[in-house]
Amino acid sequence: MNTSHASPPLAVLWDFGGVILSSPFEAFNRYESEAGLPKDFIRGLNARNPDTNAWAKMERSEVTLDGFVDLFQEEARQHGHTLDGWRILQSLSGDIRPQMVEALRRCKAAFRVACITNNMKSGDGPGMARSADKAAAIADIMTLFEHVVESSRLGWRKPDPRIYRHACDLLGVPPEHCIYLDDLGINLKPARAMGMRTIKVGDPDIAIAELEAMVRIPLRG
Repeated sequence: MNTSHASPPLAVLWDFGGVILSSPFEAFNRYESEAGLPKDFIRGLNARNPDTNAWAKMERSEVTLDGFVDLFQEEARQHGHTLDGWRILQSLSGDIRPQMVEALRRCKAAFRVACITNNMKSGDGPGMARSADKAAAIADIMTLFEHVVESSRLGWRKPDPRIYRHACDLLGVPPEHCIYLDDLGINLKPARAMGMRTIKVGDPDIAIAELEAMVRIPLRG
């Protein structure tokens, strides 16, 4: 039995989009509604051939922005619909969740903290912000992390186990002493297999309550 889970962790690892920021899936659904696309069509495209599709290639920096748009639009056409790939890119940066930022600040005071993000070289910085003001706000949040592990820089993307191992190595903390938060179950599975405790983030307030129970310090004002 792994008794390390009976004690507080040494490190808390965070996804960015869908955790610190609201999920891009919400923006995708709004665009689908406006464009007359089936609900979750964009998310479904991203899930097909998840290691070789346009999305995967972009997050590993294997294609340019123009290349991504062409590939993604062609994937949509192959599945019976037309969409604007540039509009999809503009939907990537969600809204900042202040309660998550506060939880991150409080964790930073007690534990090692790092970010593991699948991102694209679009927008400004790791959070892919589309405006200068938002980019500045996200840059401030990024300074809270000791390390920001970006798929677009490494050429590895979640759920590749190497990206989680890399984050642990940077912190010098073994996986079994880490907690990892992500909004996608597929990205939590390898972290859990390594021995991390994991939290799937849907409602941010519920996720923060789960994290509080694990870290045993108050995370809300």
